[in-house]
Amino acid sequence: MGIKTKEEYIESIASLNPTVYMFGEKVTNVVDNPRLRAGIEATGATYEIAHMDEYKDLAVTQSPLINEPVNRFTLPPGSIEDLVARVKLNRALGNYVGTCHQRCTGLDCLSTLSIVTYNIDQKYGTNYYNNFIEFLKYMQKNDLVGNAGVTDVKGDRSKGPSDQEDKDMYLRVVEKRDDGIVVRGAKVHQTGSLSSHEIIVLPTRAMRKGDEDYAIAFAIPSDSPGLIHVVGRSSLDKRELEGCDIGNVRYSKYCPTLIFNDVFVPWERVFMCGEVEFAAEMVVRFSAFHRQSHGGCKSGKIDVMIGTALTLMEYNGTSKAGHLKQKVIDMIHRAETLYGCCLAASYEGKRQPSGAYYIDTVLANASKIHEGRELPESIRLMVDICGGFVADLPSDKDLENPDIGPLLKKYLKAVPDVPVENRVRMYRLAEKLAMESADTISDIHGGGSPEAHRITILRETDLEKKKKAAQRLAGIDG
Repeated sequence: MGIKTKEEYIESIASLNPTVYMFGEKVTNVVDNPRLRAGIEATGATYEIAHMDEYKDLAVTQSPLINEPVNRFTLPPGSIEDLVARVKLNRALGNYVGTCHQRCTGLDCLSTLSIVTYNIDQKYGTNYYNNFIEFLKYMQKNDLVGNAGVTDVKGDRSKGPSDQEDKDMYLRVVEKRDDGIVVRGAKVHQTGSLSSHEIIVLPTRAMRKGDEDYAIAFAIPSDSPGLIHVVGRSSLDKRELEGCDIGNVRYSKYCPTLIFNDVFVPWERVFMCGEVEFAAEMVVRFSAFHRQSHGGCKSGKIDVMIGTALTLMEYNGTSKAGHLKQKVIDMIHRAETLYGCCLAASYEGKRQPSGAYYIDTVLANASKIHEGRELPESIRLMVDICGGFVADLPSDKDLENPDIGPLLKKYLKAVPDVPVENRVRMYRLAEKLAMESADTISDIHGGGSPEAHRITILRETDLEKKKKAAQRLAGIDG
């Protein structure tokens, strides 16, 4: 089929029939729902730029598996160049859509499976790697979007999967059949699940003996029977349904909870089933890949914040204010440091036994810690530069009201040659960038909690090497 166009992608999503609930009501038409369509449009941008001269050399690459051009979001990295290109593409898309494009998690899953399924097969003689390769061919040939089903609801956090009072608090196998398995449970924070063709499930944590039913990885279509998407609330979400005061008028983000209500998975779509000792490797590798992805897209989002701040400085007549210029410099510094850190994680990547390439875990997690601290600070700086109307600007409906609209337009005017409507639009974008909880919260918790990033850094760092270096310089032998 080759590289899909954006229009072909939208049509392919429209052809699916997922079970969806939002705001207490069943949604029967996903692509025509304004709230969901804004997220689908963000994913559609990954198809759109693949046909644009400015981006296509970055977005399109050659697959050695099917010997055809493919969208980079369907290609696990096979070189350092591929690892670097992931970051550059995510930054370009973060800049292009100003929010989450919702496609990186699928590639993070594919990248993880390209390594771990091979490792499991080497130990147990299983057929998971072949299952994965056939699935990957299918994804590439049809240019499909995958969604990462990783985070379980977890129930009582003091207890592991098999110790829970309700055994469904982690996704688990409830039946094994000759033709496949049946799974039950829920995955949360599922960014863009309705923008995706496939849900790719990985474990959420390390497992131990007794957790075999929970040590599973597989892929299923996003409209599989028994799979229920419940779209989560986020700040500003009703505005897209109302078509008013939207902010980012092109793109948005939504995050459903996915309920697996006894969902069937055929064996050929299963990539791990019961190998508890490999659950930790699955989640560590996925988390590292995803934290690398974040560094790219979030630096692109800061680019948009910088552009918003600079534009409002022009519109407000504050372009020459030195203290505001210094704040813009601080924002640029944060974007470039974040970008540089995840590029470093890529350049320090290593080839794995399967032939796929894996990033430097410590640098990827350092990038994510930096993001969690510095992106909120970039939001603060943007709001500081833009001013108080980010918080409480009158509605577009007030501006359109014949009684008060002319008065509002008079008093919301700033620089004479800038239309008041443009100033209002830019304030709305600043508000969206700052207060869209579905995206801003992911700056902190996306890819795992901040503490998980810190623990990973400590676990993956060669501490003995650092001690030996210090001891040698101090003259301590051995």
